[in-house]
Formats: sequence, structure tokens, C-alpha cells
Amino acid sequence: MKKIGVFTSGGDSPGMNACVRAAVRTGVFRGVEMVGIMRGYSGMIEGDFIPLGADAVGNIIQRGGTILKSARSKEFMTPEGRKQAYENLKKQGIEGLVCIGGDGTFTGADIFFKEYGIPSMGAPGTIDNDLYGTDYTIGFDTAVNTALDAIDKIRDTADSHDRVFFVEVMGRHSGSIALEVAVAGGASAVLLPEVNDDIDTLKDIFNERKRKKSFSIIVVAEGDEDGGAYKVAEELKKQFPDIDTRVSILGHIQRGGNPTANDRVLATRLGAACVEALLNGETGKMAGVLNSQVVLTPFSEAIKKRKPLPDILQLLQYTNV
Repeated sequence: MKKIGVFTSGGDSPGMNACVRAAVRTGVFRGVEMVGIMRGYSGMIEGDFIPLGADAVGNIIQRGGTILKSARSKEFMTPEGRKQAYENLKKQGIEGLVCIGGDGTFTGADIFFKEYGIPSMGAPGTIDNDLYGTDYTIGFDTAVNTALDAIDKIRDTADSHDRVFFVEVMGRHSGSIALEVAVAGGASAVLLPEVNDDIDTLKDIFNERKRKKSFSIIVVAEGDEDGGAYKVAEELKKQFPDIDTRVSILGHIQRGGNPTANDRVLATRLGAACVEALLNGETGKMAGVLNSQVVLTPFSEAIKKRKPLPDILQLLQYTNV
């Protein structure tokens, strides 16, 4: 393999640039010509390619976002769009792809290989930490620390005014961010999309805590089945009308900012692993880290298998009595 394309797709996550850097410099070290594809599958269809040498990816390891930009391409979901993308790759002489993104990115790469035989390897770039086959995804650690910093500041106001704050964090289908932030932030409770009827548990917890403590932090994952933070706060207010409640939705600040050291190292390991795997004849797999070791998981498993939450929910009960 003489020429490899690298792109970022879907939602951006801190550490994507570090992953691009590692993939490019690994390829250059192995004598491979590296090409950047702008805006993911959209740029592939439009033929928006840029050469990437070692110097081109200098001074980006510490930057959030992605220098290759990112997009969600509806056109790539059509046979016509994929055909145009293949023709553009063929013109460029690109023989393999490093795909940095989440389940939508890997789904597209899997279909593309089945139709046109372009080998691809994926690096899990998503703050949600919802892909099977890796302990952590690129950007998750940064997102948790960003949310935690906000909650630490909110706690000061909650304490000063004896308020109950409902803090909504990202996680439409996964409660990973919410759970880790709740434990690390000393929250009174957390509401997760993976746990049913947790609003009733919250009411029980609050019934006990309000006799002991005048303020509380409640973390809510945006995808919780009882609704977002506003709906949960409204429901709790009905049962406890005397409490003073406030809602903070952290939103997209969790996807930005300089990546943490953990995310930079993780992204570097996985970007390099993707290129090495392609050169070793692998395809259709995601590079991840399990128990500190790099492992390769087929796209189908990474996307479809359910990733369990870490067994730390009980720590809220033990430590926040």
C-alpha cells in the first residue's frame, strides 16, 4: 500500500488532531504517501483532498476540533454518492482509509468496502464512549473533565444559595459522561438512559437528602428516558415545591477545548495502530484499547454490541450519604 487517506467524520471530539498527526507520521515513517480528506465523506465525494506530510501535522497535537473539518454526509448514504467517492479515490490513487469518528463513520466505511473493496481502519473519535471494543474513546476524558470543571463551579453557587442544580451533560444514547462526572463531582444522583425509572429513585434519594443537606447537584444525561434536565427539574418541583431549583445545560462546550494528556496519548496510539493495521492487510476494524492493550474489533461488533457502563453507580450511594 503506497497511499492512504485519512479523514474525520461525524461529531468532533478533542484528540482528533492528535490521531490525524499520529496516522500521518506513522505513514510517513513507513514510506507511505498520506492524504487528508476534508469534511469526511462529503469531501470524498467532492474530491477535496490535501497532501499531508510530517510538517503539515506539526503543532496540532494540543488543539481541539479537527484540522480536516468534519461533516455528516447524506449524499454518501446513496449509491450514487458512494460511487462518486470511489471514483475520486481511484483518481488520487488512494488504496486505504483511516476513518476517525463514531458508529456512523464506521457504518459508512463498512458499506464502502463491501461495494468497492477500499480497505479501511477506524479510530473511535467520539466523546460519548459508546463503542464496543475499547475502554475509552478519543475525546471522552476531555469531555468529562470539561463537564467536571463546570460542575465544580456550579457547586459554589448551589451552596451559597441553598439550591438544587440539575446539570445536563451530553449522552443521547450513553450515560458514560454523566456517570463519571456524577461520581467525580460528588453529585447527589445521576439519571442515565441505560437505567429505567431512575426519576422515582431520585425522589427517594432527595427525600432523604433534603433533611441533611440544603443543596444538591443532580447530573442528567441528555438522553435519559424521563426527559432532559428541564423536565426532570419540573417533575421534582411538583413533589417538592419549596426547593429552589436551577438548570444548567453544558452542551457543546464538552466537545471543544484542548485534549487532556490521556486523550492525546490514546489518540496517538490508535492513529498509529490504524496505519500499521492497514499495512498488515487488516480492514473493516476499529482500533481500541482494552486493559491497556491495543485490540482490533470488527466494525459490526463495535457498532452493534452494547457497551456496558462501568460498575461505579453504587459509589454515589456509598460516598454521598
